[in-house]
Amino acid sequence: MLKDYIFGIIDGIVACFTANMSWTYLATTFWFLIFVEFPRYYLLDIVAAIHRGLTWKSRRRKEAIARRMLNLERPLVSILVPGKNEGPQLYRLLESLNEQTYSNFEIIVIDDGSDDATPSICRDLMKHGRIHQFYRMAERGGKASAANYGLMHANGKYVVHVDADSSLDRDAVERILLPFYMDRYVRGAGGCIKVRNLDDSMCTSMQALEYLRTIQVGRMVTDLFGIYHIISGAFGAFETQTLREIGGWDIGPGLDGDITQKLRKAGYKVRFVPDAICLTNVPVRWSGLFKQRLRWSKSLVRFRIRKHRDIFRADKNFSFSNMFSNLDNILFDFVFNYVWIFYIITLIFAATDRLFDIFIVGWLIRLSFSITSFIVMQCVSERSRSERRLGALLIFHSLYMGYFMRIARLCGHTMEFFFRSSYRDPWNPVKTSSVAQAEGL
Repeated sequence: MLKDYIFGIIDGIVACFTANMSWTYLATTFWFLIFVEFPRYYLLDIVAAIHRGLTWKSRRRKEAIARRMLNLERPLVSILVPGKNEGPQLYRLLESLNEQTYSNFEIIVIDDGSDDATPSICRDLMKHGRIHQFYRMAERGGKASAANYGLMHANGKYVVHVDADSSLDRDAVERILLPFYMDRYVRGAGGCIKVRNLDDSMCTSMQALEYLRTIQVGRMVTDLFGIYHIISGAFGAFETQTLREIGGWDIGPGLDGDITQKLRKAGYKVRFVPDAICLTNVPVRWSGLFKQRLRWSKSLVRFRIRKHRDIFRADKNFSFSNMFSNLDNILFDFVFNYVWIFYIITLIFAATDRLFDIFIVGWLIRLSFSITSFIVMQCVSERSRSERRLGALLIFHSLYMGYFMRIARLCGHTMEFFFRSSYRDPWNPVKTSSVAQAEGL
């Protein structure tokens, strides 16, 4: 009833603004939204949700078999926690690890040259048996360097990489290991990242809604079609030996996407686990969020377009699934951003006298799409009741995704494509960025 009421209101408002707009006019005016964004970001979400519902029983049977195999073997798992100045954040993570349904793991913390109390905090935690190994890098080398140092000392059959400011649901470690026992070709699995500090500000609440759509639902889509291309650095699992074979993590701002691409190019499978939940903190201020997305966007150009461009080369290692995985990311997150600029400019010049009406109608169309998408989110989420209140933000979310995020991506892509600015990003030390640039990483 509520859904019908909302759609009735939207239809009424749209009718007021579209009295002189034919269906042909709407299609030609909003072609980018209808023919580019809707099929990829809304229609496929519905397809993925329906598929998940239809395959529920068979998936549960496979998971039950995999869980029995996991519990029979009970392999040691090495949980790597690299970071700088993250000592105070560790307590919540360790509490969540202490409550895990799977308990045969070692915790390895790697301090990447912290200049606060992190070393003393970690030594105290190790003294009391809450972490198993602690290593301090005297000089900061970057997150990839710290993670690789931890990988050198990992004793487990599997490595789980987590951020220090994260916390895991009770069954998260167990669930993220199941794909390895469901398919012997799987060498990497990514967990589902959700926002923990969603009540801190409007900015964090918007990100919480975004993560639901782009991670929990969006990565279900890419996983369904075999083009899943990013195991989140906040929570990802790997077979240790395979991780060592491909050389571990490379230096860069997008090491999570890069390591996923390296696994795919090596011929292995990667899977997304939507019910292996990791909660993480996100930027509270808009300025911090903008800087974060600049960095993420630069990584797409640096790794997808530049470093891994050989994925489009038809040689003996060519794979259609790898090509489409990269193509999907580059086309929809990079190319169509510039097409969008062209679309907006032509719209301004072609319909100057109706810009306000077009803006309102476009926003209403996006809102109707967002409501549909939110219903899909509610169907697949494991904590839909607590997330239901985020629906109140839908009236702003289309502006957030359609303008703020798109502009952030455009700035990041342009800065990296023309100026290679990621090599000057303070997220990595200057010395490691210089080496990475020299070696083409």
